[in-house]
Amino acid sequence: MSPSDIDYKEVLMRAPVGMCVSRNRVIQFANPALEAMFRYGAGALDGISFEPLYPTAAEFARTGRRLLRLLGQADAYSDERIMKRREGELFWCHTSGRSLVSRNPHAAVIWVFEDLSAKRPVASGLSAREREIAALIAEGKTSKVIAKQLDLSPRTVEMYRARLMAKFAARTSAGLVHKLMSFSAA
Repeated sequence: MSPSDIDYKEVLMRAPVGMCVSRNRVIQFANPALEAMFRYGAGALDGISFEPLYPTAAEFARTGRRLLRLLGQADAYSDERIMKRREGELFWCHTSGRSLVSRNPHAAVIWVFEDLSAKRPVASGLSAREREIAALIAEGKTSKVIAKQLDLSPRTVEMYRARLMAKFAARTSAGLVHKLMSFSAA
């Protein structure tokens, strides 16, 4: 089989991970794995904004601003974040994207989503900002790096880190990372 014999749309349709193509943060095409992950029917994600897939409209807006800056620098982005299924259930998701139009990050992007909920249940009772900072702490990022990425002061990130440590009864940052990675929403 030569590369010219490959039906790339069929490859996307059969991919074992959620994939989609977006234009200006509106899903143009989603594969069945993405539709199943977010619990939408066939074709139901096509033509809709990513906003309903985020826990809140504010998180959608903040992530969009962050992606605009980061995709504009490297044309690729990857993180772990909390997303929302159609019925409202929150879950951890590894997300990777690559801009198809250099210097215009949201113009066209191919996205890959992997559901991490079996390995990392969502901690209940966290604010949107706490969830955002917890996700970056779980990636092992320092307060200084988190502050720069979220356009916050390092002191503000430290205050959130302390609040998270208290909520999870963690004595050290390493302990917090461990608890964030293994927390079970019982």
